Amino acid sequence: MNEPSELLAFLLQHVAGEGRNALKSMLSRGQIAVDGTPVKLYNHALRPGQTVTVSKERVAEKPPLIGLAILHEDDDVVVVAKDAGLLSVSTGQENELTAYRQLTAHVRAADPNSRIFVLHRLDRDTSGVMMFAKSEQVQQKLQNAWQDDVEERTYVALVEGKVKKPEGTISSYLKETKTLKMYSTNNPEGAQHAVTHYKLLQSGAQFSLLELSLETGRKNQIRVHMEDIGHPIVGDKKYGARSKAIGRLGLHARVLAFKHPRTGETMRFETPIPKAFLQPFKENAGPR
Repeated sequence: MNEPSELLAFLLQHVAGEGRNALKSMLSRGQIAVDGTPVKLYNHALRPGQTVTVSKERVAEKPPLIGLAILHEDDDVVVVAKDAGLLSVSTGQENELTAYRQLTAHVRAADPNSRIFVLHRLDRDTSGVMMFAKSEQVQQKLQNAWQDDVEERTYVALVEGKVKKPEGTISSYLKETKTLKMYSTNNPEGAQHAVTHYKLLQSGAQFSLLELSLETGRKNQIRVHMEDIGHPIVGDKKYGARSKAIGRLGLHARVLAFKHPRTGETMRFETPIPKAFLQPFKENAGPR
């Protein structure tokens, strides 16, 4: 185009056989692009030299993500930040909102044959970084080399009580009861070895903030180990907590670093410590 104009006026002048309402519908469906970017506003201001393209194909709109934010996506993996309260994968209820279900819809909006494959899980009430594969081959490759290719998994936990040791390692064998509760045992028979390292970040009279790194990734590992040392995670009634100080489980998957399955390059994703985890220390600080 050679002179300034509003988009709809330009379209009415240059697109033959389409009326005002039809063009507005095409705009709303993302079929009109200015310099390659879909535009939906009919009064979008055009500048001389810009290129307007009209597609007869409807652009598939990706559904909005609820309780989920995409940190990275390529042909092999998708890395997300999950909110507390959202299930990672379904527990069997068909219509339950999950990260897996939403990401499946997300990739299928671009290609109906696309799929998502589970690599690991976060408990419903744990927030933070998690990763899914976009093919079965990538899923198998990452799961088979998980211990080597996942270079860092760091959590932060708000726990009850004043943790006195600045750092430590918790090692035990984990088993599961018939009521699906995990527990530590010294007997390795039929159990899974679990190792958690912790470092004290902040402490007060009632709560402590810990950074935790996993040497193994067992079900409920951190939650069991925090109960084992007498400092259950805030809000974790299942594993001994009495406090509901922040209205959620005080556990957040803060860092995930891994070797990319195709390039071998290390990719590292870090999310901030949830503000709610820091609030108890501010409340108790007071003037000195």
